[in-house]
Amino acid sequence: MIADERAGILLVDDLEDNLTALEAVLGSLNEPMVRARSGEEAMNALLLRRFAVILLDIRMPGMDGFETAANIKRLDRTKDVPIIFLTGADEEAGYAFRGYATGAADYLAKPFDPWVLRAKVNVFLELHRKNQQLEALLAREQADFGELSRRLAVMEARLSEEPVDVAVLKEEAGKLRRLLSRTRSH
Repeated sequence: MIADERAGILLVDDLEDNLTALEAVLGSLNEPMVRARSGEEAMNALLLRRFAVILLDIRMPGMDGFETAANIKRLDRTKDVPIIFLTGADEEAGYAFRGYATGAADYLAKPFDPWVLRAKVNVFLELHRKNQQLEALLAREQADFGELSRRLAVMEARLSEEPVDVAVLKEEAGKLRRLLSRTRSH
């Protein structure tokens, strides 16, 4: 997987018309969308790329939405991907509770308001972008810390040499100061 690859939206529904409707509603977000027509296809898609959010139909043949969600939440790689359950308005009342208990971040009954769905998905996309920024910042800071540690080890080694070369130590101290200054500016 490419590090700067945009994480997309995974659409999981066994009905083609529902997938088409979801794509139409979410198209204006300009994010990659991947279709899955079953829980098994969804799991395969999750192994191939990262997703910022999953829209998951509950009622599907084979592995239903609850079982799919449980499998998603079991994997370290996918356990933190938010799931929005989608289901028909005529479904039994316990579905919402069961959805949240399975790890859903949200639950919408069909037919849903397109504006509401788009807004909810957009929130998860933005959260995903912020998490990626934080991960990149943490990686940079860890790299800077490693460089600081390496330079300090060089200085310590030079201090143990006889005679101590003060000019070289001053140069190393300057490099450390610049590195610390750069680290603080992050």
